[in-house]
Amino acid sequence: AQNCTYLRLYRRVPSRESMKIWQLQARPEAGSSILLASGEAPSAPLGPLDVAVRIQAVSLNYRDLLVARSARATALVPLSDGAGEVIEVGDAVTHLQRGDRVMANFFPHWRDGELSAYDHTTALGGGASDGMLREEVVLPAHAWVKVPRGWSFEEAAALPCAGLTAWQALFEVTTTGPGQTVLLLGTGGVSIFALQLALRAGAHVVITTQSPSKVERLQAFGAGVTVTETASTAGKFAEAVRVATGGRGVDTVVDVAGGATLNETLDALRFGGTAALVGVLSGFQGEIALGQILQKRLAIRGVYVGSVAMFERYVRALEAGDDRPMIDRVFTASASGSSTEDVAEAYAHLASGQHFGKVVLRLT
Repeated sequence: AQNCTYLRLYRRVPSRESMKIWQLQARPEAGSSILLASGEAPSAPLGPLDVAVRIQAVSLNYRDLLVARSARATALVPLSDGAGEVIEVGDAVTHLQRGDRVMANFFPHWRDGELSAYDHTTALGGGASDGMLREEVVLPAHAWVKVPRGWSFEEAAALPCAGLTAWQALFEVTTTGPGQTVLLLGTGGVSIFALQLALRAGAHVVITTQSPSKVERLQAFGAGVTVTETASTAGKFAEAVRVATGGRGVDTVVDVAGGATLNETLDALRFGGTAALVGVLSGFQGEIALGQILQKRLAIRGVYVGSVAMFERYVRALEAGDDRPMIDRVFTASASGSSTEDVAEAYAHLASGQHFGKVVLRLT
């Protein structure tokens, strides 16, 4: 009987034939457009602890631009965020079944606790692991998180990277609550998710933008103070934030920019405040004002998306409220055609910086 159980758990399930995939191609020269190719690939085999999902929608993040512009991206299936429907489960899987609607965690093997080197190297859509821009994805059952009740696939696909990053920044590495003040930079996916989460927690929000046309939308969302930057004042927001807070500074900054803005972030914080460093829009390098950190007793917390356990806590919080992702635009990629223009157009829209919220691709 033990031998029979062993064989049942470790047998391989036959392939589900083939699937449509999109892959990044090497750039012919620096600064050229992102190149993609589409084609067919064999469906991945299913192990006893695996789950196969038919992908219905994916979303783009700034990281995807960095990956696509990298020479290491050749033949990589891109994009870390996706949602779909379970089409097959391994023999040993008990908590998921066919028909379940699920999202893949950005770090599929970071289940709980601290991030490890192995977890880091297996992030989806990066140098070592293919991403979600394909018809089917097979991952271990522990990598999948159920979609919030009543949500569309497009809404769910927006969550894994940007939404979970905002959640960790505000509620895992620090505690955001009523009466606190949070500073957000820009109107990309992470910042808009953080805006929604902070407001629901009862916090006051100060947010920056370089687009005057977005000010009214931000205020309608509930942002208390909007700092409009110009070409000459881009990245210089600390003084305006201090004025807006009566000289005190903010409790938390969700900094998506990195090197070029970090000192402004430190300057905008109150004594004892926290900088949640979640992005590198301005690069990985920059001088740091150590005096600010020491004298004001500031904390800088690196935030890199989150674990499966964090994702599950985030979903429970979403189901307890009525917030939905702010989706800027939905593009459509057809699995039956060979054209890649629709996917390239979604990349170009993200790169333009004109989006307000998330850029999503629907797979048909």
